[in-house]
Amino acid sequence: MSNKPFSQFLLLLGALVCASCATQSTKNNPQLESQIAQKIMLDIRYFCPELKADERCTKPVTELPDSLAKLIAETNVGGIVLFANNLENTRQIIQLNKDLQEAALRAGHKPLLIAVDQEGGRVVRIPKNLGTSFSGNMAIGATTEVNGTKYALQTGQVIAKELLALGFNVNFAPTVDVNVNPENPVINVRSFGEDADQVAKLGLAQMNAMQQQGIISSLKHFPGHGDTNVDSHTGLPRVEHDKQTIDKIDLKPFKYAIDNSAPGMIMTAHIQYPQLDNTEFTAKDGSTTILPATMSRKILTDLLRNAMNYQGVIITDALNMAGIAHFFDPTEAVIQTFHAGSDIALMPISVRSPADFSKVKQLIRDISDAAQNGRLDQQEIAESVQRINALKQQYAIDKLVSKDIDQATASADKILGNKEHRKIEQELANNAVVNIANNGVYPLAKSIRTIHLNMPDQTKCMAMTLALKSRNANWRISCTSLAGKLTDATQAEQLIRQADLVISADITPQQSMAEMGGMDDIQQWHQRADKKVQEATLLRLMRHAKTLDKPSIFISMRTPYNVPLYAPYSDAILATFAHNLSELEYIDDYGRLITQYQGPMFNAVADILTGKLEAVGTLPVSIQQ
Repeated sequence: MSNKPFSQFLLLLGALVCASCATQSTKNNPQLESQIAQKIMLDIRYFCPELKADERCTKPVTELPDSLAKLIAETNVGGIVLFANNLENTRQIIQLNKDLQEAALRAGHKPLLIAVDQEGGRVVRIPKNLGTSFSGNMAIGATTEVNGTKYALQTGQVIAKELLALGFNVNFAPTVDVNVNPENPVINVRSFGEDADQVAKLGLAQMNAMQQQGIISSLKHFPGHGDTNVDSHTGLPRVEHDKQTIDKIDLKPFKYAIDNSAPGMIMTAHIQYPQLDNTEFTAKDGSTTILPATMSRKILTDLLRNAMNYQGVIITDALNMAGIAHFFDPTEAVIQTFHAGSDIALMPISVRSPADFSKVKQLIRDISDAAQNGRLDQQEIAESVQRINALKQQYAIDKLVSKDIDQATASADKILGNKEHRKIEQELANNAVVNIANNGVYPLAKSIRTIHLNMPDQTKCMAMTLALKSRNANWRISCTSLAGKLTDATQAEQLIRQADLVISADITPQQSMAEMGGMDDIQQWHQRADKKVQEATLLRLMRHAKTLDKPSIFISMRTPYNVPLYAPYSDAILATFAHNLSELEYIDDYGRLITQYQGPMFNAVADILTGKLEAVGTLPVSIQQ
């Protein structure tokens, strides 16, 4: 029996299949791809020109490689975000930002949005010995009762001036999340406090101050990250607030800013809000869960864009965070968030070697295909790009590109961390310290001769010692680093016996990936010192001081929610909300290299303990008494 008819049937079937494929395939559309590229912001934190498949790149980009410049030119990506690893000194930062801009402009593209996370306090990227980092938002919140919006305005102005001098045009700040959850691991002191009205007023003041100086501000994290106990870097948080609570607390700072000003950008949150959108989706691993806000059209378009009448640019939080990357592959994540209403996809692809260039280009082509196949609305893409270009034009970012590096560096050197800025930094710290309790321990009595410190780590030991000794050189000061070995605690008990006063400090919660930088730091994040061990050691030492009836002062250096744990062993309690330090190196009279650490909060505490200052701050969050 001949099989010729069957063979002909197979050929015909194959032709039909190919014809079907042809009708669904898309042609390259350079104009559409260029538009889509403008909607992507990449990070270049690390880059290795030669990287093996099993290696991890940890080489910071401090000079722009030709290959990365070529990628910018060939793709027309709209923005770049830089991290602390990219930033070394004034001239280097200015040169890097200039080279980035020129890579785009020489190719005939729009100037780049060059962004950074310079919130102040817990999250800063500019080297602390270079720029002015301030004590952060919750410290500002602590000053409000006496000073109103004064420090929100002043910090916004200073941060913007310093970023502009370095060639940045976008700051991912301020954080306007209302921190109503004491267990929040990632926001806490990054928030102005727990009162939505206060957060709204301070957020608007700081945002306006930045934008009036010429820096595009990005309010974050919409619709609110303040009531979570999960960090979206490591998981997908869920907020169970009802709609009334969402309106009254979470949305209020964003609505207040939109109604009273024009936020240049608003950043999305990788958080589920079932009362705003309970739509379920199937993740890449087959599981089913609720859409996070970053992927929700109901939240970004129906609520933020339409109901709240936001006219500016919506940018996602980093798409490589586990709150997104665990559920979506990069292409699907970008398609979903663009469909939801985002204008800019932040960090959808990690560019770490030349092998990643093709991934970026393929991502752009895939998004273009999705638009041509009807998954994305091409008119919405065009309108989105118009918003981005209008923002770039409004802030004239093309005019911010340095023409003369020497001149720009000399100008920046006069701005960064200058005396006036450092003065404001110190004044904020002075006004932020809260006296939670004082059983007559300070101002310190003249009978105090020997002081023992229990500090979170050695740098805090050095900073607190320096601040105290500079007020009274005759004090004999010893210090135990809680990051040290357990045997140090035994020695500390002996030193406590000899001390006239014990000062202990704690930093809760631990460092988050937002402080470190992002998902590149997840291994280091997992390797952090065990907080429970440090906590147990500190309690042991404070109990020991209590049994010896030693006067004891406790300092909460981050969120004050930890105060009740240590209060039973404390005669006085201060809250500072910050522990910012800068490193100082100098050659002494004997030719030795001396390294010191100093910070405005340590100076403020030393002045309060010696009676030169009064603690006038008020708690912006509630704690159990």
